[in-house]
Amino acid sequence: MLEIPEVVTIAKQLNEAVRGKTINKVIAGYTEHKLAWYNGKPEQCSDWLNNKVIGETRAVGGIIEIAIDNCLLLLSDGVNLRYLEKTESCPGKHQLYLQFSDDSCLVAVVQMYGGICCYDGKPDNKYYLLALSKPSPLSDNFSEDYFHSLTVSPEYLKLSAKAFLATEQRIPGLGNGVLQDILFKASIHPKRKMSSLTIKEIDKLFYSLKSTLQEMTKEGGRNNEKDLFGKVGNYKVIMSKKTVNNPCPVCSTLIKKDNYLGGAVYFCPKCQKLEK
Repeated sequence: MLEIPEVVTIAKQLNEAVRGKTINKVIAGYTEHKLAWYNGKPEQCSDWLNNKVIGETRAVGGIIEIAIDNCLLLLSDGVNLRYLEKTESCPGKHQLYLQFSDDSCLVAVVQMYGGICCYDGKPDNKYYLLALSKPSPLSDNFSEDYFHSLTVSPEYLKLSAKAFLATEQRIPGLGNGVLQDILFKASIHPKRKMSSLTIKEIDKLFYSLKSTLQEMTKEGGRNNEKDLFGKVGNYKVIMSKKTVNNPCPVCSTLIKKDNYLGGAVYFCPKCQKLEK
């Protein structure tokens, strides 16, 4: 799924690979996918994007924002985006295909669910607008004071650590994938109530959030996600489905998995104790 490290990595790669290229063929909605979301009819993408020039790409939370002349293309959630040279084979199934005048192309394939939204005017995507209004954890504006300001909302005391980090778009682009290692490095169980954390633990969570996301991004994303060219990132994820029942790198206790809040959580029961 697209989260901060992968979005930043892919945005950089797009600026290097396709910026300035002219689109000469657009196919949207070629393969039906019930959980591929468009902001209108897929065929509108062709009307808006054909013969347009790719501009700058930005990372906006967990959304890839591609400027295409007077239009914006927003890709989010489970959209797998690949750049293919003219000599490479295109996948048989896809939800968006952009071919350039040099016969290279961009292909977007929705995995579980994902948004492919094209606008020829001002975007009304609430997730995009919310992400624009908040600082990225990779920026200096996401400071310790800002992080503490997120803990003063009325519902804060009822939230678990996972819910606090990855729901209600408190931190756009931080999802269930990256939070696993953030919480492990902060020694906090995903189910632990935020109200039980001391000030010292909250500070530790802040520094883990900042440093872990910076490391993931510096390494070109996680090794269980792919970049624009189909290569996995260099950051080795500690807590994931691939490491369940492996020994914890700190204490050698076996890593566990639970289902929680609509997804899986991975943790070390010794390093990340669940306090009542």
